[in-house]
Amino acid sequence: MIAEKIKAQLRTGVLEYCVMQILRRGEVYASDIIDELLEEDLIKVEGIIYPLLMRLKQENLVQYEWSEAQNGLPKKHYQLTDSGQNTIKALDQTWIEINKSAKRIKKKTDEQLKTAKDKNEEN
Repeated sequence: MIAEKIKAQLRTGVLEYCVMQILRRGEVYASDIIDELLEEDLIKVEGIIYPLLMRLKQENLVQYEWSEAQNGLPKKHYQLTDSGQNTIKALDQTWIEINKSAKRIKKKTDEQLKTAKDKNEEN
């Protein structure tokens, strides 16, 4: 279905932004990122996050360090680099602008559809 494809594309488009927002809070384990994204219904499977984190690392937006988890096994915890912090700040402004524009367009569309419906009901 086309609507499902578009929904998936929209989710993918905001996923990187949301991951960076989570990392903005400080050091985070990948499992915590995955849990939050699953909870918010932004991902269906966890496998998509690891390649995204590696891409962000390659772009010098994210760094990670190994630490010992409670079970004694090593775990990576991720955080934004200075470049990542600057990038997410710039993306915040872009997000605000896109969100405002989309809301204005939807509002105009809703108003025009209501006007057209009202005219049809009068006739």
